[in-house]
Amino acid sequence: MSMTARGDGGATTAATRIRTPTAGDRAGELTGAELYINRELSWLDFNDRVLQLAEDDSLELIERVKFLAIFTSNLDEFFMVRVAGVHDQIEARVDARGADGLSPTQVLDGIARKVREQDARHARQFADVIRPALLEHGIRVVSCEQSGASAEELAGHFREHIFPVLTPLAIGPGRPFPYISNLSLSLLVHLRDPGAQTEVFARVKVPKEVLPRFVEIAKDTFIPLEDIIARHLDALFPGMEILSYDLFRVTRDADFEISDEADDLLQAVEDELRRRRFGEVVRLEVGAAMEPAMRTRLIDWLGVTANQVYDVDGLLDLSDLWQIADVEGHSELRQPGWTPLTHPAFGPRPGDGDDQPDTFAPMRRGDILVHYPYQSFSTSVERFVMQAVEDPNVLAIKMTVYRTSDDSALVPALITAAEKGKQAVCLVELKARFDERRNIRWSRELEEVGAHVVHGIPGLKTHAKAILVVRRERGQIRHYVMIGTGNFHAKNARLYEDLGLFTTDPELGEEVANLFNTLTGYGHPKRQRKVLVAPDSMREPLIELIERTVVAHEAGRQARIALKVNSLVDRRCIRALYRASQAGVPIDLNVRGICCLRPGIPGVSETINVVSVVGRFLEHSRVYSFHFGEESSYYIGSADMMPRNLDTRVELLVPVEGAELRAELDDTLERCFADDTNAWTLDRHGAWHRRSGGTRSVHRELMDRTLALSSAAGPIA
Repeated sequence: MSMTARGDGGATTAATRIRTPTAGDRAGELTGAELYINRELSWLDFNDRVLQLAEDDSLELIERVKFLAIFTSNLDEFFMVRVAGVHDQIEARVDARGADGLSPTQVLDGIARKVREQDARHARQFADVIRPALLEHGIRVVSCEQSGASAEELAGHFREHIFPVLTPLAIGPGRPFPYISNLSLSLLVHLRDPGAQTEVFARVKVPKEVLPRFVEIAKDTFIPLEDIIARHLDALFPGMEILSYDLFRVTRDADFEISDEADDLLQAVEDELRRRRFGEVVRLEVGAAMEPAMRTRLIDWLGVTANQVYDVDGLLDLSDLWQIADVEGHSELRQPGWTPLTHPAFGPRPGDGDDQPDTFAPMRRGDILVHYPYQSFSTSVERFVMQAVEDPNVLAIKMTVYRTSDDSALVPALITAAEKGKQAVCLVELKARFDERRNIRWSRELEEVGAHVVHGIPGLKTHAKAILVVRRERGQIRHYVMIGTGNFHAKNARLYEDLGLFTTDPELGEEVANLFNTLTGYGHPKRQRKVLVAPDSMREPLIELIERTVVAHEAGRQARIALKVNSLVDRRCIRALYRASQAGVPIDLNVRGICCLRPGIPGVSETINVVSVVGRFLEHSRVYSFHFGEESSYYIGSADMMPRNLDTRVELLVPVEGAELRAELDDTLERCFADDTNAWTLDRHGAWHRRSGGTRSVHRELMDRTLALSSAAGPIA
């Protein structure tokens, strides 16, 4: 297996050649296009790392199946949002070049080249490696002919379970080409009427939204749903001759903008959701063996260009492989399970006699940093909110909701709080992409019980992760605050790596309370002393912290920058890091996904190292640490170094001040930088290289660390 993501076949293009920095660059302008990597192409490199995990034969087989599915679903969203945006620029004739200097057309061409190469590897991996390996372990993903089922069995299943939900749609005179919904899988059928000697076409949607994509015809024997439909097309078109058929799949623009002038934001979002399904087609996937005439007609009907068509060998839409990954049994093909542990501070104490320990008392004793999914979301965040609901001394509970799951206890807890007469405040972000419908439902349910529901500041998405509990204690008010790096999403908290700070720090509590008041009312928030809030006061403070390391280094004191983010895109932040590197400051960056910075460029970024960890858990936390001599600053929170986070979202970064908690962050960062199992490093040409060795895995080590801490803590005295 190739261990290097080589981009466009490894070829060096004009866009990737690195020149010696000009005098302007060395003087601090740092504007050369050669110093930056394109955002969209960098994202495709991230998805390539996901694909490489599917290709990694050292991983358990079922885990590799999951990575095949993740690759597809990632790519779907990329086309629906990012590629759709590039098409919009081209159609509007907007030459919106980023720092990398590529035009929208050049970006689109680069995307097409990379995606075609990745799609081919993805298809080969499933067909030639994964499917045969599954077969060796008794899990069969096969055609009707290979299944061993009799024609009568297949026909019976088709008649009883599939035929009733199919709707063949003819295409011809008086019957225009039908609307094809986003991400739907379809059969295009070429037919001949023997009597009239005319040829026509028809479309049959594969109803995988209501039926399993893979039909389990016998124990651990699965047939693709479309294969059974194709075998019985004569039942759908009686008396017609089936000349040929093949599969196709359409991806549409699923992004939308809501006017800030909308009188009813909730209604405006609902209206846009209805329009989303009619977005422009941005990608057409077709079976690689589709007959040329049929392919040409399909392109014409859908109004796409040749560059938007992707030929796929084998099965289309492998995101449905999650069904195969969820097959019962076969523990030998999976990673050993992991159950998040309760943070020692929130564990039971002698004499509690209660399986729901107090969360407030540990917070009063000192700040607590919880690390998900190593530690439990339910016994920290959910327990914290549930206790606040039940506590008669709690006056108010305020929370932001960007994404949450249907099985989360948090929003129902707020509903209960409102019913109990507490001040329940929920900032629900209606424009959280692909979670809009769920958030609309939660908004209505909260409003029905009298909770205060706010949809944030016009023009800004509320992306901050904060919970504020206001409690009356001995005639005074105390703020209990939880700030997170990830959404309050129970399911994701078992899969995403995130951090949460629990604190009763009075100054921090007051600043978070001020933020909530700004979001629910009117006003322009001033720069706070402790927290950093976007869009008004985050980019500049971060750049100031970078510049402080330069001053310390130039004064002969030890200086260092160590950051952990999901994406690094913002041009001003990148230039600040380049200037710090030019001054000699050591900089270590853990960037899971998009990285537009080029490390290792002589005279510009020689002291910068970039690593990406992609593996068992989705690295999602944001950690910012800056060291200047004997002093240092640490922040965690919701914001990446991206223009959208710093300019068009309400984001929150909170300082971590306790020595023990800072040491824990340092330990986590260093394990990420040392990983040689699921880590890649970025070179100055923009290529990612997978590390070899396999002796260090940050995910394995943090599970071990969590177990050791839990065992060492025992019952809390």
